[in-house]
Amino acid sequence: MSTVTIQANQLPIHKVFSDDFVFTIPLYQRPYAWTTEQAGELFEDLVSALGDSDEKIDDINPYFLGSIVLIKGDKRDAQVVDGQQRLTTLTILLAALREFVSKEDKHKITKYLYQEDDFEPENNIYRLTLRPRDAQFFKEYIQAESGIDKLKQLNNKQLSDSCKNCKENTLLFLAKLQNLSEIQIIQIFKFITKRCFLVVVSTPDIDSAYRIFSVLNSRGMDLSHADIFKAEIIGEITTKQQENYSRKWENAEEKLGREIFKSLFSYIRMIHGKSKPRESILKEFHKQVTPIPTEKPQEFIDKTLLPLAEAFYDIQHQVYEGNLWTDEINILFQWLQFIDNSDWIPPAILYLSQNYNNPDLLLRFFSDLDRLASGLMIQRANINERIERYSKLLHAIEKQENLYTQSSPLQLSLEEKKGIFNVLKSDFYLMKKIRTYVLLRLDTALSEGKATYDFPNITVEHVLPQNPYANSNWFTWFPSQEKRDKYVHSLGNLVLLSSRKNSEAQNYDFEKKKQKYFTTKKGICNFALTTQVLMEKEWTPEVIERRQKLLIEKLKKVWRL
Repeated sequence: MSTVTIQANQLPIHKVFSDDFVFTIPLYQRPYAWTTEQAGELFEDLVSALGDSDEKIDDINPYFLGSIVLIKGDKRDAQVVDGQQRLTTLTILLAALREFVSKEDKHKITKYLYQEDDFEPENNIYRLTLRPRDAQFFKEYIQAESGIDKLKQLNNKQLSDSCKNCKENTLLFLAKLQNLSEIQIIQIFKFITKRCFLVVVSTPDIDSAYRIFSVLNSRGMDLSHADIFKAEIIGEITTKQQENYSRKWENAEEKLGREIFKSLFSYIRMIHGKSKPRESILKEFHKQVTPIPTEKPQEFIDKTLLPLAEAFYDIQHQVYEGNLWTDEINILFQWLQFIDNSDWIPPAILYLSQNYNNPDLLLRFFSDLDRLASGLMIQRANINERIERYSKLLHAIEKQENLYTQSSPLQLSLEEKKGIFNVLKSDFYLMKKIRTYVLLRLDTALSEGKATYDFPNITVEHVLPQNPYANSNWFTWFPSQEKRDKYVHSLGNLVLLSSRKNSEAQNYDFEKKKQKYFTTKKGICNFALTTQVLMEKEWTPEVIERRQKLLIEKLKKVWRL
């Protein structure tokens, strides 16, 4: 049973910015991003809530600023999981207020920004420390008493976006405050510190903090497990090398895209764990991939993360470059993108990263992986069956076993081949999740790999209609309902079209259907599969059976069944 405790307290700002907390923004957090629009809204909301009354501060209605989520144990050190933007903006506002008050009152406000060391100012304890890249700027130009005067002189071109936002929001607050009296400014300061509240949610466990944030933030979270891993792993690297490895990490993330990069960590966990996840990605990654603290953080980045990210990118975008078989391998990558699950990805990126410079091995492996992934999809293998299979394949790759024996997990068994044939011979049109994929594979094989499919809408259509018109020639060739039912949904009766035709046209007689339904305005059909039909003079059970046999024979060659 978990012993992790979660605490939630409603605290006034004077307790938030006090000796009870030393806030830090972890490396994994995004930079400070509030612009003058958000900062201006906060200021106007606060002034509006304060009002113009002469009430005592303690009698004014409290103002709720929302919640923040922290990783915090018994000590006052607190990592901010959620709330960075508000805490930073409130700090900027307090620093701006300090510019308009007496020396005595400046000192009162300063204590909300940092705990002073009268003898050694370099040992001041700051209430809030931003991400490492922005921390020194924030201390020097915002929190320090003389900082804002220097801030005004800075050229925006020299600043990062986050530092620029800090500067612009400071100047905004100064402009809004400059026309107020000192009494009004002191009143705003008292209202913020005494009557403005935050709900502070804290837990000592990063995993539970992550989940709490997910629940509290209905807008979805910018923070991801990839960000947390980055902070933990790069945090273990010596200071001199952190910038270099941060850049490597961020370049890989930018190249793949944030969401795809995030999914990479689940695939890395699978490569190491070789099983269905039973706990959160955070916990399982620590157990199975890289424990924290880790002795070899650079090795994880250089030998695991970056090679797998590169392999993932090449597969996703079909941009492998080798001295042989480049086109053939990238075509296999393209077909793998059509698989309706991602469980094949861990063995794919592992094998590619290990054998990048051996195209002969890659062509053979990915031909068989394409075959396996297609076979499992056609048979509608469930997630547990797929994970068990790919887990065995990962073990085999890791142990450098022969992947091409009949007993290898990369190969289809005789029973699986029979299962594929049974699906192909069934009422195939009703297999909605695989029918387009299989027909596209067939069409490519029939066109000898020359087909391209740049159409916005590809549909699967019947030749023998589901509901033929009465007295049409369909009733001559298929006189009974039983006969029509036997053939109508079969593979041999199906074609591909590049756009959805008028629904009534589905029921045309065969000749009229060929002329108006299976051709384009230019008179040329887009698919080899459909062109075959145009060459037939009649569409009888014998034609469908002959065609079905031909198509299945073609698939037998495609997937070596």
